[in-house]
Amino acid sequence: MPATAMSVHTTGALARLLATTIGAPRARALLAAIFVHPPLVEEPGEKVSPAILAQALTMILFDGLLERVPTGRAYVEQVLAEGRKVTFDHGALRTVKGLQTGRLPAGDAAFSRILEPLGYGVAAVYPLDRIAMTGRAYTHRDLPQLIPQFFVSELHPEGFSPGFQKAVGRVLASSRDPVTPEGAGLLAELSTEGALAPDGAARLLVVLTGCFARQHEVPALDDYEILLAESPEMAWIATEGNTFNHATSRVADVAALAAAARRAGHPIKDSVETSSNGRVRQTAYRAAMVERTFLDESGRPVSREVPGSFYEFISRDPLPDGSGLDLGFDAGNAQGIFKMTAGNQPAAG
Repeated sequence: MPATAMSVHTTGALARLLATTIGAPRARALLAAIFVHPPLVEEPGEKVSPAILAQALTMILFDGLLERVPTGRAYVEQVLAEGRKVTFDHGALRTVKGLQTGRLPAGDAAFSRILEPLGYGVAAVYPLDRIAMTGRAYTHRDLPQLIPQFFVSELHPEGFSPGFQKAVGRVLASSRDPVTPEGAGLLAELSTEGALAPDGAARLLVVLTGCFARQHEVPALDDYEILLAESPEMAWIATEGNTFNHATSRVADVAALAAAARRAGHPIKDSVETSSNGRVRQTAYRAAMVERTFLDESGRPVSREVPGSFYEFISRDPLPDGSGLDLGFDAGNAQGIFKMTAGNQPAAG
């Protein structure tokens, strides 16, 4: 989190959980930089609720993405310098719905098991047919408008060639399961009891954070090339795994933000994606390029620059019935935004 974050002081359960897990300085910086529903900040609680755990997890994952995406970090620094906070709308990750995923449960199942005990449920399912994927939006049942969503996408290898499917199997066969027996027990306790003691919540939060990472070993370069030829999305999973593909700030006017970024020469998408109902508009900075290690045909490590994660912006209009913002997504928008990690998209400016 940027060092320019405003100072904040709180003794609530959320601040204590963050401080125990990532240290007091980072906890204070996150609470100063990200808007949090005030009752969540102020909740004292001798026990830690699912909502507090969900809020803490999203904040730590947001912070991790900023460490990997310089354009996102610069944007947050600008917001803080203006005396404002960012509104974290959602984080997105990619999974594979395949037969060969090692010890990691296939596809969405790897994350439904951890998100549901935190109070999340699937709000909608989105077919992403152009890229052979399915997206699921997980919205918090208690505070859907206020706790960030998760957008979990599954890639379907059967939509590609037999050679591609074999490469997927070779890459993912070594996957480990990051949910330890203790973590599984704490998730079960959270589901049945509705809360955890602070020390248990902190231990669980460490396990949960570890789920958003690459769980398989270093891929072979030949396999990566096979995947890249048919699916940039699967090639991205090969190097980045289940890390946040992107994190998204909710802003009042994404079109105005994009125009200003373009004038400043920032690497932002050339167009704004607009949902079919017109209420959801999205754009994004181009993915950060990162160095990743592969194994050559002799098993020796080689380095290559590939697309990493990126930072996105979204504007949401109110629903016609006045019940709140439109929290939905759009299959067309999502498939357009996913191109930001294809590695060959032009930057604006």
